[in-house]
Amino acid sequence: MHDIKIFRATPDILRASLAKRHYPRTEIVIGQLVDLDHQWKVATAQLQALQTKRNEISKNMGFLKQAAAKGGGISNSWPESLLAALAKMSMPSLIERFEADGREIRRDSDLISQELDRLDVQLSELLASLPNILDQSVKDGESEENNECIRMNGTLRNFSFTPKQHFELGEALGLMDFAGAAKLAGSRFTILRGALARLERALGQFMLDVHTTEHGYQETAVPLLVNEAAMFGTGQLPKFADDLFKTTDERWLIPTAEVSLTNLVAGEILAFDKLPLRFAALTPCFRSEAGSAGRDVRGMLRQHQFQKVEMVSVTHPDHSAEEHERMTRCAEVILEKLELPYRKMLLCAGDTGFSAAKTYDLEVWLPGQGMYREISSCSNTRAFQARRMNARYREADGKTIGFVHTLNGSGVAVGRALIAVLENYQNEDGSITVPDVLRPYMGGLAVISAG
Repeated sequence: MHDIKIFRATPDILRASLAKRHYPRTEIVIGQLVDLDHQWKVATAQLQALQTKRNEISKNMGFLKQAAAKGGGISNSWPESLLAALAKMSMPSLIERFEADGREIRRDSDLISQELDRLDVQLSELLASLPNILDQSVKDGESEENNECIRMNGTLRNFSFTPKQHFELGEALGLMDFAGAAKLAGSRFTILRGALARLERALGQFMLDVHTTEHGYQETAVPLLVNEAAMFGTGQLPKFADDLFKTTDERWLIPTAEVSLTNLVAGEILAFDKLPLRFAALTPCFRSEAGSAGRDVRGMLRQHQFQKVEMVSVTHPDHSAEEHERMTRCAEVILEKLELPYRKMLLCAGDTGFSAAKTYDLEVWLPGQGMYREISSCSNTRAFQARRMNARYREADGKTIGFVHTLNGSGVAVGRALIAVLENYQNEDGSITVPDVLRPYMGGLAVISAG
């Protein structure tokens, strides 16, 4: 969320960022902000003027009532404005007029306060609807086609046969069932059986173990159902309501553990020496995939329910850029240990997510599809989420308080890692070689075969 004070001081920064994102109606939105803020300033000045007048009346009434209680008498020490008024009317008449003025001021103040409340809501809603300000290093561009490849890693396997897609492999093994899942829940669900179910579990446990034992993240078990405030805090609401699942008791199923993990610090003031905080969780994630009709309809690439290991960091503002590089590297290590070819992409302005100031995507090679597909997304949101959650820290001086910076990253998407393992480790007979690092989690199993 944006700070109106920062907008007042530097409106062109928000304007330029929105334009760079190719945000629709940029100038109209900026104009609305300027207009609402002007109305707010005018109303605030009017309320302050009424309060000043009310204080003056209260002070003068005190003089008059004190004098009346003592039997009258005007003091030359009274304010000149009061003495001038008494020269034109009697003390009882002036008291009566002051009382009438006081009642009118209270009525006007109540009306202006109501108007300020309305303007506050409109400003907050408009600011909350606008995406984060982009980092200067983010390049211009409208879509994923304009993303920048930072580096490639790994060697693409040279198959002696035509590689199959994951769903062809899984179904041929008899361990991946889409029809059965559709019978239970509809499209975009999958049933895994036997060794593939264990392979999915192995991947999640492996990732979590690496991040907690090697990368310093604290394993955290979190709720899968959260309230509206938590969804708002990380930016899922109100913009992405259609992509979420909501229960009948006003709770929401998490689309990513980022929501639960990041909101652990909501409303908190963290000590300087406690930063950074690093959390990791392996959870199911739930997404309606609204707007993705016709995309990736076959297989496991785009599911309503999937497993993911999520990393979240809470840092001092001075260190969030460094933490972003570190977090992305942690996700890269997972792919390297699995010996999966991937590339690191810096997302362009038009492809950078709503809450993010800067995002790296890791895209894994899928030989069955003959293309790279996203498997991890690591974002620095800076203070954008922290303002929405009111998550702050206290500087080492013990006095200064500021907003923390929050970062999140897939470490990585378990379902897509399963897809990548199936396609990259497939054999001509349809069996799957189990990557070395996963064999301890698979009871020593080296090859997954049919039957």
